[in-house]
Amino acid sequence: MKVIDLTHIMCNNMPVYPGTKSPEFTTAYSWETDGFKETLINMTTHTGTHMDPPAHLYAHRTTLDQFPADQFIGKALVIDCRDLPEGGVITMDHLSRYGKLTDEADFLLFNLGWDKYWGTPQYFGDYACVDDEVLDYIINGNYKGIGFDVIGLDPIADINLTRHKKLFLNTDIINIENLRNLDQCGEGLFWFSCFPLNLENCDGSPIRAVAWSE
Repeated sequence: MKVIDLTHIMCNNMPVYPGTKSPEFTTAYSWETDGFKETLINMTTHTGTHMDPPAHLYAHRTTLDQFPADQFIGKALVIDCRDLPEGGVITMDHLSRYGKLTDEADFLLFNLGWDKYWGTPQYFGDYACVDDEVLDYIINGNYKGIGFDVIGLDPIADINLTRHKKLFLNTDIINIENLRNLDQCGEGLFWFSCFPLNLENCDGSPIRAVAWSE
C-alpha cells in the first residue's frame, strides 16, 4: 500500500491566514518536573491544513460535528492546474481532461503547485482560483468535499469571501485548504481521508489529510 501525507506540519510561527493569531505550542508538563510531557495548544480552528464546513460562513448551517463520519473519507481525484500563471483562473477545461472520473470522485483536489511556497511570503500571493462555472459544477454535483494546496478558496484579496459564501449557502460540503504533495497522487482515483477533530458546534478544524492506493 502506498500512503501519501497531504498535511503540513503544525508548529510555532507557521503560516496562517493574514490577520489570524499564530498558533502557540507550549510545554504544560515536562518529563523533568512532572515525569511526563503534555503540550498546551492555543490556535484557531482554521490553522494549517484544515477544513471549512458551511457553519464557517453562515449561522445555523451545518457544523463539522453534524456531518456523519463517512463525509471525510472516499475516492478523490487531483485536478492538475499547475499550468496556470499567477492570478489565473481554474476553468471547466481543467476538469474536462479527466472525463468521467470527475463524476466518480467524492473529492476534487486542485493542484496548483503552490505548496512549494509554504513558509515564504509568496504563499500569500495571487494564486489561481476556480471560476463560477467550476463552482456551479461542484455545487450541482454530489461531492463530499473539495480541496486546494493554497490558503483559501477565494483570492487572498477578497475579504468578502465570495466563493466561500456561494459554496456554502445551500450545499452540505467541506472545503479543505493548505494541502500539500498533491503531485504525488497520480492521475486517477485514489482513496482519501481528512478527518477533523470532533469538536462541538465546530466551524472548522485542522485535519490529517492522507491519500492511499493499493
